Amino acid sequence: MTAITTSVFELLKIGPGPSSSHTIGPMKAGYDFYCLMQQLPEEQQAQATGLKVHLFGSLAATGKGHGTDRAVLAGLLGHQPESCSPAILDVINPDNPDGNLLPLGRLKLLFKPADMIWDNQQHNYPYSNTIVIRLYSRDNILLEKEYYSVGGGFLQWKGWQEQQCGVPRYPYANAEQLLKQLKKHRLRLDELMLANEIAITGCSERRIIEKLDYIIKVMQQSVERGIVTEGFLPGPIGLHRKAALLYQRARAMPRTNDRMLVFLCAYAFAVAEENASGHIVVTAPTCGSAGVLPAVIQVLLKHQKLSLDAIRRALLGASAIGFIAKHNASISGAEVGCQGEIGVASSMAAALIALAYGCDERIALNGAEIALEHHLGMTCDPVKGYVQIPCIERNAMAAVKAWTAYLIAKEGLPEWHKVGLDKAIEAMLQTGRDMKAEYRETALGGLAKVC
Repeated sequence: MTAITTSVFELLKIGPGPSSSHTIGPMKAGYDFYCLMQQLPEEQQAQATGLKVHLFGSLAATGKGHGTDRAVLAGLLGHQPESCSPAILDVINPDNPDGNLLPLGRLKLLFKPADMIWDNQQHNYPYSNTIVIRLYSRDNILLEKEYYSVGGGFLQWKGWQEQQCGVPRYPYANAEQLLKQLKKHRLRLDELMLANEIAITGCSERRIIEKLDYIIKVMQQSVERGIVTEGFLPGPIGLHRKAALLYQRARAMPRTNDRMLVFLCAYAFAVAEENASGHIVVTAPTCGSAGVLPAVIQVLLKHQKLSLDAIRRALLGASAIGFIAKHNASISGAEVGCQGEIGVASSMAAALIALAYGCDERIALNGAEIALEHHLGMTCDPVKGYVQIPCIERNAMAAVKAWTAYLIAKEGLPEWHKVGLDKAIEAMLQTGRDMKAEYRETALGGLAKVC
């Protein structure tokens, strides 16, 4: 079993919603192809007559509602997820009947709506979310590349090999190995994660702290935007934003435990609604589940008055949960259903709460397991292909489940806990493999079928 070498900032990425696998990954693919086109010799650029994008799997099934066509086009225009503002995305129109002009060296290439091809949902490519982009000179292919959006905004391609990086100081591949390393070296989880991040990326401790603080800031900003924005979400459903209403109701409530839970739900709604609007969020671990961690972080900072340092260390520790889930199963709704997105987010959040309060790692991992266990089998069934119903409410429910899982783990006896996190992740993978394709982000089953 190979050790995990993922950076925290590969898992926690900043970019536009509504779906990391359907917007961030495809935008990266479009941008990569844009760069390849600019590197072609001028004589080959001059021969180009057209470009076609083929979308397969879940991208073909729900990509329109998820904004995949807009994201790919933004990438082909030279934009990247972390620096592409919502204002730019709002004006990009892949359905423009006159087409869009793509930069190609000193030339421009006309890209028409018919050049975005919603191809087969069932196919033989190695990953569900596959994108094939081809640059043509009449009937001849000048340039071609096959991309795979594998969840959480991670992008691979045909012939992809994992990027060479530093060797983790304390290697682990699953939760069991992680606990052994912590015990052997007498480390806190955040200490181990920080040492590994330094070894893997070569970044200084100061730089890593700065980047973590910025991630937390962006999470808070998405909460703060969402709790003051009213109106309807984009798309044909006509769904009201609810975060602002929930927030105002919470403020008017007496100081009870119910009040804190309503605040928690309001914050999760806020980020999920920002994501559904195509605005900037942090993948935690995906866009579709981006509201869970910011919601618990906002409560811990604003209502429980925990320090930024405590949150920073807890976020480092929670990232390990996301790493282990991605490394041993998947965080893609198209691969394993919503259990891989909202379930893993809830699992990470339960661990974050425990670590922020100073609980030991066994409590944190037990809380993570409890949260994930009670999302097993959850389908990904977005109504009309939009990341709205049931996705937004699921963020709030997952935040509440995370808090409950933390309480069960904290108040229980660790030696009585029978199912480890590794077993829950193994069950998630097997359940995802057994799940019918209709329930894996195709909008053909579950709520998407009956609504």
